[in-house]
Amino acid sequence: MSDFLWYPIKDLPFIFLTIMIAFTVHEFAHAYSAYKFGDRTAYDAGRVTLNPRVHLDIFGTILLLIAGFGWAKPVPVNRSRFKYPRLMGIVVSAVGPLSNLLIAVVGILAVYIVNETGFLGSASHGVQQAIGHFSYYLITINILLFLFNLIPVPPLDGYRIIQDLVPLSVRVQMDKHAQWGIFIFLLIVFIPSLRQETLDPLFSVWINIFLYCRDTFELFFSPVDWSTLWTDFLM
Repeated sequence: MSDFLWYPIKDLPFIFLTIMIAFTVHEFAHAYSAYKFGDRTAYDAGRVTLNPRVHLDIFGTILLLIAGFGWAKPVPVNRSRFKYPRLMGIVVSAVGPLSNLLIAVVGILAVYIVNETGFLGSASHGVQQAIGHFSYYLITINILLFLFNLIPVPPLDGYRIIQDLVPLSVRVQMDKHAQWGIFIFLLIVFIPSLRQETLDPLFSVWINIFLYCRDTFELFFSPVDWSTLWTDFLM
């Protein structure tokens, strides 16, 4: 970590590119699925697009760089326009985090494909380092966003999923206290003791997801020397 940023300054180009991809695809997935289910709210707001400028939130992006956690502009969704509001509401909420998981899996697959061509081993040190840094951030940040967004605290997707799963009476009570969600979220992020007891154990799961994908792809591709590719992060 640099003096005030969560990530090294020299890696900011990789971080920005990763954030643009992760946040844009995440919010597009929400908007597109809601539109396909019959809700034009996001479509009319211009959110059914892969243009990053429409989805990125300045404060959420800055917070991610400073604290390691952030968010994009939330996609407006009117569940009452769905044919099956609860079921489709769950799907619309879930596709955002799942899109981040998909990006991570595609990122891992891309490394195996590049390695299979022989380019990874023959490339210069600088190119190998660039591939290593970008792939590390693309894969880890997207897996972490997948896990992070499933936390059942408003305004995260996990909270919306729980809302659509519980009885209406419980949802009404949840709505009454939803305003405190952002404060709870910020306390968890910025108070080290709370973060160590809540977020850190959850995020330790990322390596298990990565290892599962690695082992699966190595059934079909030649092994990738991840310890060398990610040597700057695994030292």
